[in-house]
Amino acid sequence: MTVLDSRALNRATLARQLLLDRADLPVLDAVAHLCGLQAQEPQEPFVGLWSRLRDFDPVILSDLLTQRRLVRTHLMRRTVHLLAADDVLAWRARHDGMLRQRVLGVYRSELAGVDLDELASAGRAVMADGEPRSMGELARLLASRWPDPGPRALGEMLVAALIPMVQLPPRGLWRTRAGVRNATLASWLGREIDPPAPQGCDPVGAALVRRYLAAFGPAATADLRAWCGLAGLPAAVASVREELVTFRDERGRELLDLPGAPRPDPDTPAPVRFLPAFDNALLGYHDRSRIVDDADRGLSVAGARVVLVDGRVAATWGVDAGTVTVTPLRPFSRSERVTVAEQGEALASFLSDDEHRRVHLDASFD
Repeated sequence: MTVLDSRALNRATLARQLLLDRADLPVLDAVAHLCGLQAQEPQEPFVGLWSRLRDFDPVILSDLLTQRRLVRTHLMRRTVHLLAADDVLAWRARHDGMLRQRVLGVYRSELAGVDLDELASAGRAVMADGEPRSMGELARLLASRWPDPGPRALGEMLVAALIPMVQLPPRGLWRTRAGVRNATLASWLGREIDPPAPQGCDPVGAALVRRYLAAFGPAATADLRAWCGLAGLPAAVASVREELVTFRDERGRELLDLPGAPRPDPDTPAPVRFLPAFDNALLGYHDRSRIVDDADRGLSVAGARVVLVDGRVAATWGVDAGTVTVTPLRPFSRSERVTVAEQGEALASFLSDDEHRRVHLDASFD
């Protein structure tokens, strides 16, 4: 079986994640290809798409949210994602059990003795008037019936797990600060989520396997689980295995992939790319060594914004008073310093509507 080393996997990941060459895809198609973008920080998807799409216009993303073609909702790993509306409707029921278990994992003692089906029914009754509500407002309306858990536990269980919800604009719009107001997915999109598949078949699971590999492969089943948070996918993998090709990584793990998916030459040059906080190019794997050194792995879950140099995490970045500041994690060559500065200037221009191109490279670059 062919062994793919870390560099081969890196270039495959960059190609699938639209980070090797900026793509000409429409914004909606790009979000769908990527299986959504992690979006608990509302402005981060704009940088993620700017790094991936040629001539990206942030207004288009905002328009897709107000047009209800993209939505912000809890899904993979119980985190807020920006997803195509059609994908949310198709995938949500498959994630129900995982969402419940993950919220219970945080609030098990608070929610002990609460009948979750009864709580869900009461929550739907409150939301039936179509009025958008914050998590706290929804929980307080039910607190007299369930006083013991507290509003945080009740609210998170309702909004993140029991009731398919969407976070309404203006939250998530370009350069807009707004609190979270929730509506049911059905009321916002005018359609109920797709029902669960009959017992014994898992078409949504099979679709998730194919879509994940298209955007993240080659990958192990542990990587697939880490991305979506679903533990019960072995049957789905088995159902599509004959469609797939297999490899090994340097540790001997089996890697699955779609036969026609891009696997570029490992020596393909990789451009500098600035990634937003919690980007799925890092979080979408259990084994992240293809893109980040083990010593820096914690950056991916700490919300650090990172810079890829030669395809790997090599610096962090932030914005201070309109200036993009880059802090390296390792020494840089002169040519790397130049290309990082050039891309930082382009990002500063994007973030400032072409008003300036200010970038500061930390002194440790020298």
